[in-house]
Amino acid sequence: GESATMFAESMGFPSEDLTTQTSLSIYLKWLNQNCQPNFWKNVTPDASKSCGPYKQTEDFSREEKNILEKTVQVHNHDTIGMIVIGQNGSVAVGTSTNGAVHKIQGRVGDSPIAGAGAYADSTAGAAAATGDGDVMMRFLPSYQAVEYMRTGMEPTMACQKVISRIQKYAPFFFGAVICANTSGSYGAACNKVPGFTQFHFMASNPTLRQPSELMVDCI
Repeated sequence: GESATMFAESMGFPSEDLTTQTSLSIYLKWLNQNCQPNFWKNVTPDASKSCGPYKQTEDFSREEKNILEKTVQVHNHDTIGMIVIGQNGSVAVGTSTNGAVHKIQGRVGDSPIAGAGAYADSTAGAAAATGDGDVMMRFLPSYQAVEYMRTGMEPTMACQKVISRIQKYAPFFFGAVICANTSGSYGAACNKVPGFTQFHFMASNPTLRQPSELMVDCI
């Protein structure tokens, strides 16, 4: 919000408009389509026919929650996660995201939430997550993966375990996790849903001649 902007500017970050002709064109097209698609549910006026402003009508039903889980998928989000292990053994992780396309104004996803979008501990390793943040952030998958690696679990298994944990409660969620431990081993895992059966990620270390694209089958 405004306070965050003021803080950033006081720390020396320049205020700039990041709107491009492409993003403006996409936004105007969306407005001309009565703001379709969008993430509003249980509101009046009907969010499938109007741009609002909206007011809440009633609580979500279970059926509506399942529908909402399917609105974030591989074609409408752009999260980037990166894990780095320094020469001195320090581990760092970071995420960058634009959020879900046409997200509700003010929405905060999982990327900036420590333990959800990313987590690092130089004594164990690091992990980063991507996908449906509204579902995944409830389970702190990045933190949990690091704690699994702390017990000695290999990164791939740690990633798979956190995906399986979310699957029990949200079987149709879209998401993936990358993991790396302090020895430099790494892995990834993703939830298998229609249209998303494999997850691609990049890796680089002294044993690889150049950064390499890797792939895992979703579980």
